[in-house]
Amino acid sequence: MHRETGIDALCIAGGVALNCVVNGRILDETPFTNLYIQPAAYDGGTSVGAAAFVQHSKLRTPRSFVMDHAYWGPAYSREQMRGALEQSGVLYEEMPTDKMIEAIADVLAAGGVVGWYQGRVEFGPRALGNRSILADPRRRDMKDILNSRIKHREPFRPFAPAILEERTGEYFDKTYPSPFMLLTYNVLPDKRDEIPAPTHVDGTGRLQTVNRKQNARYYDLISAFAERTGVPVLLNTSFNENEPICCTPEEAVDTFVRTRMDALVLGDMVARRDD
Repeated sequence: MHRETGIDALCIAGGVALNCVVNGRILDETPFTNLYIQPAAYDGGTSVGAAAFVQHSKLRTPRSFVMDHAYWGPAYSREQMRGALEQSGVLYEEMPTDKMIEAIADVLAAGGVVGWYQGRVEFGPRALGNRSILADPRRRDMKDILNSRIKHREPFRPFAPAILEERTGEYFDKTYPSPFMLLTYNVLPDKRDEIPAPTHVDGTGRLQTVNRKQNARYYDLISAFAERTGVPVLLNTSFNENEPICCTPEEAVDTFVRTRMDALVLGDMVARRDD
């Protein structure tokens, strides 16, 4: 394809684009230097193609939109979040954002598991820091903890590392951004013991790179964790328990109540298991 077109940029969509292992090899094993993978690379993503076709081919509108994040789903108000907590009888504390981030970074650094519910739902199959369960990647037993307490997944299925974009090269063999968690890279050999929980048995990680422009609150949380631990990585998995990813505040609270997370964060509202 590169030889026939002479184009250095490659865009991929469709279900095949969810093959993270293949995607991670494209930049290494082909002449392409720029890679874009549609974050909703499945049947639902055809809505983006339909809209783009009408906008550019029918209406002849100049190209301007860049989908550089996946936060396009519904969002819910502070009042709805508060109502979901109170209706379920879950005690919570509402904090300023900076205080909340510091408090949750402490929970994560101490080995706690956090349900992290923020802003708009991700478009696509990956939880990318708005509907995520987060944990300490340094704990070798964290994968087993998550599966026994919440996820109940097959033991061979990996969890994902979310890393500050500018520090990707410190932990992985490539630095090309992976904001949609659709690329698999090799974890550097000297870092595999540092982040064992999201490192797959073959030494790879299906990483998500995070920059502040795409998701400031998520970026700040990973940064606060890094200040405490020296590790700019969190383990990230989807906010669900054998069901679709939580969309509404009520679904998030219900999942928190019937699983064994240590804390739940809805916006700036923090509920702790101990309370």
